Amino acid sequence: MIHYTKFEQLSIRSHPELSEQWVQDRIAEDPSILGLGDVILKDRERAQPRAGRLDLLLQDVDTDRRFEVEIQLGATDESHIIRSIEYWDIERKRYPQYEHTAVIVAEDITSRFLNVVSLFNGMIPLIAVQMKAFRVGDQVGLVFTTVLDQTTLGLVDEDEEKEPTNRAYWEQRGSSKTVSLADQLLEMAKVHNKSLELKYNKVYIGLAKDGQPCNFILFRPKKRFIQFEPRFKYTSETQERLESSGLDVMGYNSHRGRFRIRLQPGDIEKHREILAQVVAEAFAASEVE
Repeated sequence: MIHYTKFEQLSIRSHPELSEQWVQDRIAEDPSILGLGDVILKDRERAQPRAGRLDLLLQDVDTDRRFEVEIQLGATDESHIIRSIEYWDIERKRYPQYEHTAVIVAEDITSRFLNVVSLFNGMIPLIAVQMKAFRVGDQVGLVFTTVLDQTTLGLVDEDEEKEPTNRAYWEQRGSSKTVSLADQLLEMAKVHNKSLELKYNKVYIGLAKDGQPCNFILFRPKKRFIQFEPRFKYTSETQERLESSGLDVMGYNSHRGRFRIRLQPGDIEKHREILAQVVAEAFAASEVE
């Protein structure tokens, strides 16, 4: 026989025995209750430089994705949004090898809050989760519901490949000297596959193999330099190796999985050995995807 039991909803904020610390304890015991997938607890009350403390830092066990989680009792407010984004920004700058997502958890996520947050969604990876506490007898449980999910961003090639251009476009946007740097790097890539050729798009110059995109490296020519973007996994050792070789490393884009390296005329001859290694590593990474 099935027995009906009434659930009593509680306000954590006004409850004499419950607290944000209690909520943190429950999530720390089992981070999966947030509904973010198979995640583990990496840190708690994580000190932020010149800021406060991040409530919880979670990480997906199968990927390089991290979640910066901020908890708010009661209704969300402007300071909660600012604090969550600030902590997310600090963490992504300190650890660019990971893909970072801000997570706001609150008892009451208002429509005004959703309207404000939705303006950032897509530009700032952000998830809003509403939590409810219920009592049954002498037991209290938590229910978490995602009310605003992160917008899934398209792959770099999906939209940009639809806008083909030509070499003349890039020689005007950049210069003939910087576009010629792409030719030199293409020759390094053709060591691994002779059928590779440059493919000119409006946002970047990529590679094509048999007419199909093969963008394990791509290029963005400027007037005085070219931005070279090989795609492979970030490690601090790789970054140190590139920088110690004398390359001008501009950073790592964790969403696209690409290093950004600034090359000026003459740099390829100067750094040919390390650049050949980078191209080879990017090609090898593309072969196992």
